[in-house]
Amino acid sequence: MSHKITTHWKGSMLFESDNPSGKSVSMDTVVDGQTERFGLSPKAMMLSSLAGCSGVDIVEILEKMKVLDYKLSIDVEAQLTDEHPKYYHKVHVDYHFHGQELNAKKIYKAVALSVDKYCGVMEMFRQFSSVSTEIHIHNS
Repeated sequence: MSHKITTHWKGSMLFESDNPSGKSVSMDTVVDGQTERFGLSPKAMMLSSLAGCSGVDIVEILEKMKVLDYKLSIDVEAQLTDEHPKYYHKVHVDYHFHGQELNAKKIYKAVALSVDKYCGVMEMFRQFSSVSTEIHIHNS
């Protein structure tokens, strides 16, 4: 399976990229003298993609395990190299599950399956970065 996107320059440092789903996303970067941002930075979007990929896996797996009543947030923090080309050489992912009487065993299994088997973006990151993960269960 292949994916194709097209990215268009919109002026200044703003780019718009389409997606195989038909949606588009705006990307830009810091511009001297300009305080307003119109899109996400390309590197930060990589971190969002990592969280989104793993999150989709986890929700799907937990649904199959009949775990339905919870909230999930995913924090991704990454360290850039000092030298150009700057890339993320360290990435840490925190999974936060909120709910009542959450089944820790099922949550740990779902996250492990995403991290170790299903999340292709996680595997891509492993090719150039050390990736660590941590699970936080917040029972109310």
